[in-house]
Amino acid sequence: MFIVSIFLYLVQMANEKIIIIGSGFSSLSASCYLAKAGFDVSIFEKNSLVGGRARQLKKEGFTFDMGPSWYWMPDIFNKFFANFDRKPSDFYRLDKLNPAYKIFFADDVITIGDTLDKICLEFDRIEKGSAKFLRKFIADAQENYSIAIDKVVLKPGLSPLELVTTDTILKVDQFFKTISSVVRKKFTNPKLISTLEFPVLFLGAKPNNTPSFYSFMNYADFGLGTWHPEGGMYEIVKAMTTLAKELGVNIITERPVDKIVVLNHKVNGVQSKGVLYKCDYVVSGADYHHSETLLEQQYRQYSETYWAKKTFAPSSLLFYVGFKKKLKNVEHHNLFFDTDFKNHAEEIYDNPKWPSDPLFYANFPSITDHTMAPEKCEAGFFLVPIAAGLKDNEQLRKQYFDLIMERFQQRTNQQVINDIMFCESFCISDFIDEYNSYKGNAYGMANTLSQTAFLRPKLQSKKVKNLYFTGQLTVPGPGVPPALISGKLVSDLLLKNKKA
Repeated sequence: MFIVSIFLYLVQMANEKIIIIGSGFSSLSASCYLAKAGFDVSIFEKNSLVGGRARQLKKEGFTFDMGPSWYWMPDIFNKFFANFDRKPSDFYRLDKLNPAYKIFFADDVITIGDTLDKICLEFDRIEKGSAKFLRKFIADAQENYSIAIDKVVLKPGLSPLELVTTDTILKVDQFFKTISSVVRKKFTNPKLISTLEFPVLFLGAKPNNTPSFYSFMNYADFGLGTWHPEGGMYEIVKAMTTLAKELGVNIITERPVDKIVVLNHKVNGVQSKGVLYKCDYVVSGADYHHSETLLEQQYRQYSETYWAKKTFAPSSLLFYVGFKKKLKNVEHHNLFFDTDFKNHAEEIYDNPKWPSDPLFYANFPSITDHTMAPEKCEAGFFLVPIAAGLKDNEQLRKQYFDLIMERFQQRTNQQVINDIMFCESFCISDFIDEYNSYKGNAYGMANTLSQTAFLRPKLQSKKVKNLYFTGQLTVPGPGVPPALISGKLVSDLLLKNKKA
């Protein structure tokens, strides 16, 4: 009788249709879990390529990841694929980078190795005796990582009680201290401080606004290391797409959603190019703010005032550059912290403007992966963090490209301008046009204390039955691993509500 009941339940779900809007990491994740549960799942993607912000650019033999370029927290990817009796190596080859990255300062270069022992030696070189404090800091960060991954981020953000566990009670003070205050208590050298504050930038907020509990990102960095999937980050998108299709997901590109159709306060379907596609559930992995604009005003949960008051992670000015020679004195990942970190952060968050002297990031995947560029050439990806909501144009893009390339040449002691084959740019207006991104943000909503867990926009609509949301503006937050988790959280919640 029990087996019959299960069979009938699965048959019922097989007749129920779910349309997922967008094909980023959270959408692909949700599609896999929901298809495995027995639903008829379709993904509607507005662009011609699957992957959302993690799309790929190919040009003249060069390959660029257009969005995420850091592979951190490999355990999260392992857990995702394990849920489908698979593993990452079934789809792509993964290499641990050594060194993980370099940080260029005005008067020195810090090299972050692939083990904590190597990193400790580098810290002691910069500030004698600092390795002892670093080991204790990373040990605490590892403890936080275990709590965060096992006890915090796997919660759907429905109630503050989700954060109340024996472990989090013991760490409650860390939600009211900041990363910046804890780091500066033990480390005095400004270069080491910047090195330890850097990982929380992945959370989209200033270190002095980020709870010290988020030091778990330092363990993700120094403890778990930095990895690279051969062929680039888009290999993960391809892997998840393959898995989704194996599970029966129907993925349709160039299918923009114009409207989420509601009937009697319940999802009735979505409209695309004037055609109604009926379904029983909608899960939107598109920008949350944009997703709500697809609803009639009466069905929206959050006002424009609500969104305007939120702290958003930065946008980015991106350049994809093909060099006709191999570059010197750089690694796969490189951070240029040779200007004032504090001043740049203020120009992003406190007084939004085009930065006067920006920090920037440079990625050369072809240094470790020969598939990313033609022989004797280099693929370069440059990123300048900027405030969301700025106006950008070609003149500004060229101005900042010239600025960062001049500094790049100075810090790496080489001439490269005359060796550029091409340069493609991507900025705020493109984030808006391509991804419907609110104010052109690149990373979603920052993980500040007032925007953590249950304080973020909800996975489930409180006004429309069977409407759900996933991705970087809801729980758990910005980043690729959190996006995989967000897809699982929304799927679990949908299934839980269905069984209730």
